[in-house]
Amino acid sequence: MVRKSDSKHVEKIRTGSFERKYLMAKAGIVASTRYASKSAGAMLKSQDKRRKAHKRALAQEANYLVEELGKLKGSVVKIGQMMALYGELFLPKEITDALHTLEEDTTPVAWTTIHHALVKELGAERLTELDIDPVPIGAASLGQVHRATRLSDGRQLCLKVQYPGIAEAIDSDLSSVATLIKMTRTVKMGRDFDQWFNEIRFMMHREVDYHEEFHTTRKFGRLLSDDPRYVVPEVFDRYSTGTVLCTSYEEGHNVSSDAVLGLALERRNNLARWSLDLLLKELFVWKEMQTDPNFGNYRIRLGSDGQPDQLVLLDFGAVRSFDDSIMMPVQLMIKGGYLRDKKKVLEGAVAVNFMQPHFPPKVLNAFTDIVYDLVEPVASGKNPPPAFALNQYGDYCWVESDLPARVARKAAISAISKHFNMPPKEFLFLQRKLVGVYTMISVLKAEFNGQEVFDLYFEGLADSIDSEAS
Repeated sequence: MVRKSDSKHVEKIRTGSFERKYLMAKAGIVASTRYASKSAGAMLKSQDKRRKAHKRALAQEANYLVEELGKLKGSVVKIGQMMALYGELFLPKEITDALHTLEEDTTPVAWTTIHHALVKELGAERLTELDIDPVPIGAASLGQVHRATRLSDGRQLCLKVQYPGIAEAIDSDLSSVATLIKMTRTVKMGRDFDQWFNEIRFMMHREVDYHEEFHTTRKFGRLLSDDPRYVVPEVFDRYSTGTVLCTSYEEGHNVSSDAVLGLALERRNNLARWSLDLLLKELFVWKEMQTDPNFGNYRIRLGSDGQPDQLVLLDFGAVRSFDDSIMMPVQLMIKGGYLRDKKKVLEGAVAVNFMQPHFPPKVLNAFTDIVYDLVEPVASGKNPPPAFALNQYGDYCWVESDLPARVARKAAISAISKHFNMPPKEFLFLQRKLVGVYTMISVLKAEFNGQEVFDLYFEGLADSIDSEAS
């Protein structure tokens, strides 16, 4: 059972391989030709002016390419977003800055197209069991979500429906984007680039595999079933396929909503602590993590009548598992930073190919200092955070500390960038999640010392890589 939709929409996402390749190739030729022309025109300038001209030209053409990519919508938008998130240590800043401007398409696909997909996937008979609202409650680059009511018992559901043809267009779109990057001649092609790009390919195919998301959602639901602080939607096999995912509808407010930010500090601190605690569980206990830091993947359910607040966790399409070859060095770096133990920090950094033992002492010291800064929110009493990051009671002020910006500035002016190695691809996911959780806690304007949460996991951290391997 469905109701008539009167919302604005597009009929469908253009996924034809030839059409998309042609449009992207045309944009790439225009951008690379203009970039080459501008670069040649700067040859007679001084070295400093020539460098600035190259950067300015690259930024202009990168923005042009991203604008053209955005017009195609579909998987190419998600590809660009992933490249922006995971390419910051690899791609020129001008390119990642431009890619960060890509936004999810909020214009939904026509209900007739979505309904046809639902009939194809679930069958007309099963659809009669549901009253589906044709106006989506959310629309993105790969699919959209519709609210539904199960007629037999009134259960409120969500149907996440993948746009037809999206999965089949991924490989073609990826190849076209790779060609665009090569045409800019700003990235050194080789093994590192191929491995990085193949990881984007893996994640894209993972995101459109709703069978996988069904199972990861159910798994996280089991892991957190006894913890009343968190809500994980229930999944329904009867209405789920490889391109349709049915979950329970879960009420909640956006993290940055007035309703949440208007809460008393104690309640916001609790929500922030739970966010940090979940991160540490994923990182140190489960070694499996939802790696997408998008705020849209979280809701806040406000408690009333004696019931506590809760964190509602949504979208488990970007879950990654991490083996000990990555996690042990990461744990060692974090433990070294917490204890101010340079040897542990560098042992972990070398193991994940961040640093090399033969690097100059100045570089190794600078990297160690940055790790010390990164663990500042969970610092111990022996190594307290800087005074300006604390309130009058000695609690850490997450938003006022401006930690990510401070670390970025320190890294930019140090000699690290000249020696920095391309880290394992898994580390990029960890880095983005860490920043995402820090940002979420900052948005909540929380003021608390992370040590009280971190110490619950500290004893279980690796003491050395050799001892763990043995």
